[in-house]
Amino acid sequence: MLQIGPYTLSNPVALAPMAGVTDLPFRRLCARLGAGLVVSEMVTSNPDLRDSNKTRQRLRHDGEVWPRSVQIAGSDPQQMAEAARYNAALGAEIIDINMGCPAKKVCRKAAGSALLADEALVRDILVATVAAVDIPVTLKIRTGPSPEQRNGVSIARIAEDAGIAALAVHGRTRACAFKGEVEYDTIAAIVEAVNIPVLANGEIDSPQRAAAVLAHTGAAGVMIGRAAQGRPWLCGQVAAYLATGHLPADPSLSQQFALLREHTLGLHAFYGDFMGLRIARKHVGWYLQQHGQLAPWRRAFNALECASEQLQWIDRLAADLTEREDKAA
Repeated sequence: MLQIGPYTLSNPVALAPMAGVTDLPFRRLCARLGAGLVVSEMVTSNPDLRDSNKTRQRLRHDGEVWPRSVQIAGSDPQQMAEAARYNAALGAEIIDINMGCPAKKVCRKAAGSALLADEALVRDILVATVAAVDIPVTLKIRTGPSPEQRNGVSIARIAEDAGIAALAVHGRTRACAFKGEVEYDTIAAIVEAVNIPVLANGEIDSPQRAAAVLAHTGAAGVMIGRAAQGRPWLCGQVAAYLATGHLPADPSLSQQFALLREHTLGLHAFYGDFMGLRIARKHVGWYLQQHGQLAPWRRAFNALECASEQLQWIDRLAADLTEREDKAA
């Protein structure tokens, strides 16, 4: 079990916040399939952007699973404090601070992982945000600004002193972005240095990898990001393997396509037919990438211009694959 403030999670496997991915329909699905914690897409702390369509959608939590964790991003301590209060008033039960995103458009604003180079500012943001709310505040970081400046241990100690309730650490630096090997030694050093729960993150793409990373780092849990795209069942598989030592099988093809249909229908309902069908294209593409023989079908799906056609296409492909499976048996 993993404890964050007053919340005891059902398991120590979290779905990482990913902009453009972990919207409400995807979070609901991953939670139902076994993720112990799901975190919202990053929302800006800039109050001038709260009325944008993108921010309004990211702030929706109807039917959200417990506890509701909302990630905020920014570089101004008082704006971050106000953003925490604002989101808590909307129903957030955990506030997560983004100091891990390496995206240029985020770092250009001196937010995300760019903050790791300024430890004094990190301290000011964390202290102000924790003081602003009476709910747990968590933090996501990388191991440092660059391989030559891995200051993750120092940042972790600042976080603990500021009252951060839990820490997620991606095993690359800001400069590495998502390239190169993940190194878990810094995460292990952070675990040794602080007494708050630490979640290891970075290239955890299977139950076996999750178990190996936990054994190497001593972390309290794992956070799974891009590997869950097209595999909303992955967090649940990892949680089951960590709890029992038995490797759960992937859902059958028919089960996967039932989930794909449910997910697509949820996207249509959440975004509306026009945006829903466009956002469904990338999620369906990730599902199809899990099966090399299905990858060529992506172009045909992307050409569809009607939400109902997308559902019919999924039904036809599922029926065709089922028929092939029956013949092969």
